[in-house]
Amino acid sequence: MKKRKERRERILVVEPDPEIADLVARQSLAPLGYKVKVVGEAGAAFVESARFAPHLIIADLALDGLSGKDLIMAFRSRGSEVPIIAIGQRGKETDIIQAFRLGAADYLLWPMREAEVVAAVERVLAQVRERQTNKRLTLELQRTNEELQKRVRELTTLFDLAKTVASSTNQSLLLQRLLEGSIQVTNADKGWMFLVDENTRKLVLGAQKGMPASLAARVGKVWDDGLSSLVMLSGEPLNIYGDPLKRFKIYRLGRAALVVPVKAKNRVIAVMVVTRDIPKPFTSNEQALLEAIGDYAAVALVNARLFKALEDRAKQMREVADSAVANERAKELALKRVANEVGVSLKVVTEQIEALLKGELGDLTPKQRRALQKARSEITRLSKILGEVRS
Repeated sequence: MKKRKERRERILVVEPDPEIADLVARQSLAPLGYKVKVVGEAGAAFVESARFAPHLIIADLALDGLSGKDLIMAFRSRGSEVPIIAIGQRGKETDIIQAFRLGAADYLLWPMREAEVVAAVERVLAQVRERQTNKRLTLELQRTNEELQKRVRELTTLFDLAKTVASSTNQSLLLQRLLEGSIQVTNADKGWMFLVDENTRKLVLGAQKGMPASLAARVGKVWDDGLSSLVMLSGEPLNIYGDPLKRFKIYRLGRAALVVPVKAKNRVIAVMVVTRDIPKPFTSNEQALLEAIGDYAAVALVNARLFKALEDRAKQMREVADSAVANERAKELALKRVANEVGVSLKVVTEQIEALLKGELGDLTPKQRRALQKARSEITRLSKILGEVRS
């Protein structure tokens, strides 16, 4: 004989008649694996319902004291969603109709057979299971929608930062925008960014947001939070929170910290830091987002340095040309010398742009790639002009 699947639902039977209670609980439901509890009156049903937390209640309408209809009204007035099957006597179907009006889910008429009990219970519990499934799916859908909305906000922030990196050469503005975006996507409370001095390899505070005034005034000056210098040396990100953070100066600025190095050609050129006021660790997704912004920062810093070098060379070229106005020959020689210097600089700039286009410093957005390709085209055109000057 095939073994019937055991059910796990809990059923509370409110029945004063031992014969009916035995048929419903012991003979019909217990063999199927349902967890059944039997009480004899309404007061006990309220107490046991709170303790037993049933998925279904089967209640006789002919209870002593409070009737089964009173029981149904009481449960519904309390906002209970537990379905109730009413038991009535044959010939008193009007009581069943009243029970339905009060909120009963189904009914049984005494005398009855075991199969009738099982059928009614299965009908009602199938609805319960369906409601539970729908509720679970609704919650899952809600969580999914919230997660999608969060991802959209994150991607929007990254896209806006990418546009800023591609369109601005103002280093101070770039650093501040990158830092603000970092705090937003990591749900941090404070943040700052260090630039690594090329000569001394010391950390210079480049930008900050949310720091105390005494530390905010150190922008542009050498400073170390106790962790960033370690990250600069290791070249690896650090996610730390709680008690381990107490050993470092950064502890007075937050109870959780995420420190990410910014690299160009495997050399750390900056360090990004975000902190939280509570010891809640940053997630792997938040760390990945900060590292992505770190890649943007690398591109922005390299671009800013390249454009500054080009501007400096152009300035030198103008100064040399102006000083040679009195002597045509000297002017010609000066122009050629400047042209050679600019040609060297343009070659360096071209090499850097090629490195960016090849993805050596991180992935580029389509807009960044088009901007760099246009810059390369202009540099090629300028190189041809310089070649004519040198000839």
